[in-house]
Amino acid sequence: MKVAAIADIHGNIDALEAVLADLERHQPDLIVNLGDSLSSPLAAGETADRLLPLSLPTVRGNHDRWLVDRPESEMGDWEAPAFRQLSARHLQWIRDMPSALVVESEVFLCHATPQKDDVMWTEELLPSGHFALKEQAEIEALAQGVAYPLILCGHSHIARSVLLSGNRILVNPGSVGCPGFTYHIPVDHKLETAHPFACYAIVEKMEAGWQPSFHQVRYDTSRMAALAREAGYEDWARVIGTGRVD
Repeated sequence: MKVAAIADIHGNIDALEAVLADLERHQPDLIVNLGDSLSSPLAAGETADRLLPLSLPTVRGNHDRWLVDRPESEMGDWEAPAFRQLSARHLQWIRDMPSALVVESEVFLCHATPQKDDVMWTEELLPSGHFALKEQAEIEALAQGVAYPLILCGHSHIARSVLLSGNRILVNPGSVGCPGFTYHIPVDHKLETAHPFACYAIVEKMEAGWQPSFHQVRYDTSRMAALAREAGYEDWARVIGTGRVD
């Protein structure tokens, strides 16, 4: 069995189309969406219109939740421009998303961790503003009670696999549409991949267990960067085009 995992599209429809086209050569048995599909100053409505007919198994991310759990006046600068592009149908789709999901009886899906949708599972933020891999014990603790052999998460935008006890594997496919970001809470920090490619993962069930492969897809970033720039988000335009935040 071959599962394709996508995550953190963030309204980047051109990156999503590039990934879907690339997936055609792999012919996965299943495509799953690990959340944060729409929030950005890019093309939220267009992305939602593309995703809904696909009916992919999808979990709700923190940025998805923030589109439906508060009034527009209280939304952040990732949600507010996306919200204005979304229809009632789009918003109901988000409300109906589960926070976690099991598919094919052995694949566990969540956005960030099983407990929280806004905490990175495998990375920790250091006081310096840099990210580091968490200790194995901390990663394992977050997987307590999740006995499925394949565990998929997103949120960090960092492609990574971690072998857990019990021959389980945790896989983050990286971000389809957002190769970096900056934020100021709890300290000033940034994350950048140093490339503008659309990322996803294929995880295949082999005799020895689930085996991941990570994929980076080149696509023309100019339209998405232009949309960000027109909306007044120069930081988004820069990271979409370069994978660097400054």
